[in-house]
Amino acid sequence: MLERAARKASMDDHPLDEAIWNALTGEQSRFALGGDRALRFPAAISPFAAMADTHPASFAALRELIEAEGPASLLTPDELDVPAGFTVIWRAKLLQMVWQGMLESSSTCDHVRLSEADVPEIMALIAATQPGPFGTRTIELGSYKGVREDGKLAAMAGERLRVDGYTEISAVCVDAAFRGRGHATGLVKQLITAISARGETPFLQALTSNHGAIALYRALGFVERREMYLTVLG
Repeated sequence: MLERAARKASMDDHPLDEAIWNALTGEQSRFALGGDRALRFPAAISPFAAMADTHPASFAALRELIEAEGPASLLTPDELDVPAGFTVIWRAKLLQMVWQGMLESSSTCDHVRLSEADVPEIMALIAATQPGPFGTRTIELGSYKGVREDGKLAAMAGERLRVDGYTEISAVCVDAAFRGRGHATGLVKQLITAISARGETPFLQALTSNHGAIALYRALGFVERREMYLTVLG
C-alpha cells in the first residue's frame, strides 16, 4: 500500500478516480478482504474490488479473491487491459457525477429507514428494477431509505462507497407500478441533505447509456466529473 500511496501522491489523483480502493483502505476498511496488492468487499456486500496497480502480482492477488468470493467488479479511470486467466463478464462506461447544487428545504417524501428486516423486500425490488449490484448485506455500507405504498416497498435509495469526504448515492430505484410520483427525486434529495449535513459531498455513478437517470441527477444539482470504466471479471 505504501507503493500505491506514493504513486497516487505523485500523480495527484482525485480520490474518486480510485473510489473503491480508497474506500477499502479508508472509511470502509472494516469490510476489506485481501492485502497490499488487491482488495474487495465480501460478495454479500458488493462485488467491488480494486488493485494497487496493474502489476502481474496484483492480478494474481485479484484472481485469488475471485476464486474465494466470486466475480469482481472493478471501476477504473482508464480501460483495464485484462491478462489471460480471467473471464471478462461485462464492460461498461459509467458517468461519475458530483453534487454541486444548493440545499433546498427538506423533501416531503414520506420515507422509512430500511433495515435488515427489509432485506427480502429490498432484494425483490432490486430484482425487478435492476439498478446495479446489490447483495443481502449491502445495507451495512450506509443509510438506506425507502418509500412504502399500499403496504409494499415502492422505491429506495441509499449510501454505498465512502471516500475521503465523499459519499456515493446508489441503488436509486422505483417499482414500475409507482413511477411518476417523485419518489426517486424525494429520496435522492433526502440523501443529499443527510450527506451534506455530515460535511461530505454526495456523488453517484450511472451508465452513460442511462440518459433518463443522468437528466434527473443534473436537475438535482449533480455535474459530470468524468467517465469511468467498469470491468466485471470472473
